[in-house]
Amino acid sequence: MMRRQLRALMAALIGVALVTVGFAVPSQADEWDDKRAQNQARQDAVNKALDELSAELEETGQALIDAYAELQGIQAQIPVAEAQLKEAEDTLATLQREAAIIAQRLETATTLESEITTKIETDTQRADDLRAAIGRMARDAYKGDMTTSAMSAVLDSSSTDEFVQQSELASVALRTQTQALREVEQIVGVNRNREARLVAVREQITELKKEADQNVADAEVARQKAEARKADLVALEKEAKAKAAEIESQKASLQDQQAELEKQQAQLEADLKKIVAAQEEARRKAGQTPIGSTASQPFINPSSVNPIYKTSDYGMRFHPILHYWRMHAGVDLRTWCNTPVYAAAAGTVEWAQYRAGYGNQVMLNNGYWNGKSLMSSYNHLSSFAVSAGQKVSQGQLIAYAGNTGTSAACHLHFEVYINGATTDPWPLIAK
Repeated sequence: MMRRQLRALMAALIGVALVTVGFAVPSQADEWDDKRAQNQARQDAVNKALDELSAELEETGQALIDAYAELQGIQAQIPVAEAQLKEAEDTLATLQREAAIIAQRLETATTLESEITTKIETDTQRADDLRAAIGRMARDAYKGDMTTSAMSAVLDSSSTDEFVQQSELASVALRTQTQALREVEQIVGVNRNREARLVAVREQITELKKEADQNVADAEVARQKAEARKADLVALEKEAKAKAAEIESQKASLQDQQAELEKQQAQLEADLKKIVAAQEEARRKAGQTPIGSTASQPFINPSSVNPIYKTSDYGMRFHPILHYWRMHAGVDLRTWCNTPVYAAAAGTVEWAQYRAGYGNQVMLNNGYWNGKSLMSSYNHLSSFAVSAGQKVSQGQLIAYAGNTGTSAACHLHFEVYINGATTDPWPLIAK
């Protein structure tokens, strides 16, 4: 019976496959800590992605930006979940190794207990048998059935031979009785030591069983935690796959949108070059050679944020979703929806109209600068304060900032054109 119980306990310890009532479950605090770590990693990644993408994906729809940022957040959670899973699996493996050691120690202690108990029982029976024999010898001597002394041997002997024989019998009986008494005394002493050792072994077995029970409970907690973390990881990977598929499904539309924007930008530059060519033709016919402004920084801050704050530079950008480089033809300036936008330089309004990806756009013809045509555009506006053909002075209110066109958030996209071609506006703005 003991062996069967021990084998069952060893199987439970090594397999750690117990689903029993009364075992501890992962504490709520641990679960909260794990979830908090995953959620914090996700939120940090989303915030970081949104900060970076707000500039990189200005011409991308907000829904796609949100999906991309969400994907970054999900992917940031995955290594956290993997680390938590590995920690839980390592803990479980350690507990399983400890379980095997405890089981081996328990088996050894149980075997020793059985051996000591058997020896005590065997020697106790031996001592009882010896005591019974000594008692019989004493009773036989008392009844006269044995010769117990040398004196009785002399008195009762009828001849010399009989005397010798009686004396030998008495001596043998006395030695036998003495040896039996000594053996009984030895057995009692040895068994006393064995019983003390048996008590210690049984205490060890009790402690090992407690340790084994605790190990099983701890292993069950670790197993549940590992399963929970594995489920988290599977769910995250599934979520990431779904989000990636969602982004992929929008790529074709985005590519079409980007192609349209590039087409619009090319058309805008073509329109401006026609205006420049017409101006140049009119100037030649009039015999004028206007130089215009020669200031190193002909523009002032067109936004209502002071000091001026640039959120995105002019130049080539890498699109993290479409994976190609494209031109960002202006600078993005921090503004908020419906805040004032001012003329960066005096000029004439070429148009104030909606222009697809640019949203609501005001195009100012700022005349000449160092003998070259100078124009500026204000994009993604919420509404206009001027109209085509109107002359404006530097610093005059011309519109209100917004989020129209292909814009991810309220801001002012400011572009500058020299002879109809874009140039970096930032060095031309007085700070």
